[in-house]
Amino acid sequence: MVLAYSGGLDTTVAVKWLSEKFGAEVYTVTVDVGQEDDFSKIEERAYKAGAVQHFYIDAKREFAEEYIARAILMNGMYEGVYPLGTALARPLIAAKVVEVARRLGADAVAHGSTSKGNDQVRFDVTVKALAPDLKIIAPARIWGMTRAEEIEYAKRHGLPVGEEHKKYSIDDNLWSRSIEGGPLDDPLAEPPEDAFKWTVSPDKAPHAPTYLTIEFEKGLPVAVNGEKMSLASIISLLNHVGGANGVGRIDHIENRLVGFKSREVYEAPAAVILYHAHRDLEKMVLTPRELRFKHYVLDPQWADLVYQGLWVEPLRNALEKAAEEMERWVSGEVRVKLYKGSLWVVGRESPYGGYSKELADYSAGWYPSDEEARGFIEMWSLHSLTALRRRK
Repeated sequence: MVLAYSGGLDTTVAVKWLSEKFGAEVYTVTVDVGQEDDFSKIEERAYKAGAVQHFYIDAKREFAEEYIARAILMNGMYEGVYPLGTALARPLIAAKVVEVARRLGADAVAHGSTSKGNDQVRFDVTVKALAPDLKIIAPARIWGMTRAEEIEYAKRHGLPVGEEHKKYSIDDNLWSRSIEGGPLDDPLAEPPEDAFKWTVSPDKAPHAPTYLTIEFEKGLPVAVNGEKMSLASIISLLNHVGGANGVGRIDHIENRLVGFKSREVYEAPAAVILYHAHRDLEKMVLTPRELRFKHYVLDPQWADLVYQGLWVEPLRNALEKAAEEMERWVSGEVRVKLYKGSLWVVGRESPYGGYSKELADYSAGWYPSDEEARGFIEMWSLHSLTALRRRK
């Protein structure tokens, strides 16, 4: 069996449990998508737990260029708020686990998701699409142990499990940091400051604003303040600068795909900055019909599919193809202002922008004649006025 291994309690216990339950040789795979972990310690923990062989896969660049890039093009925010950090990473991790399983000739793959979370769907559906012949095992859905019982199991078997009593459940990658559990389970309580790591409290942010100019080509960011860099580097930079200004904190009630609402807290400075900058540039470039179709139809539908674990759904590709045709023209620069947790777009320009000062200027711009204006208003309102009169 090949196990997607995070190094946490569930997956460390799973190494031993799978070996005992199925008599299996367990291989572990840790996929680096930008999480702030000590991968050497994770590898050491895997072997101490009984893994036959451990694999470390650096997928940060692929995560940025093949997954996050699509989220930027599609303004990927589930329910308009969550930047899909965990949801984007899961199909990539599942794909890498399948690759290792194929290479080893494994019979099954396993993951640490519970029956209560969204990730089980994301893992299972992706594996079913890529390797329908492989058996999928989720120990935490089977063993029936509470967290306390897992800890006791680990101690009984001498498993190297650290941080058993963490205050929060954390999942982080290049795109976002999600924080759950503990005091956050009370939806009325303000998140304690110790829940945050990437962002400073807005009241402790600098007293002077920070300005950034982000350059886009065909919908994707390619430079910050005139310096060209890779997408992964841009994300890292914006996470740092945004976080230092208190930008990127998200707190909302989320509709999980498994049937209940949960209180979710995230840190995602780069995602928040790029989301606002990209949407603003789209407003500058796209026609009103293109804009409304993309923002109200394509984007939310795409975000729903990704959140719901349907990365393999053919409709996702179709939505992206439609968006890519529009994004051909979404190039230019957007200037943003960061100040004490707030973000404003304060300027934008594009060679393909539909804005015309000559048309918009009230002091000396173009004006239709009175006859033209009256004719336009008459025709424009005819449907509404006719219906109103008939219904009266």
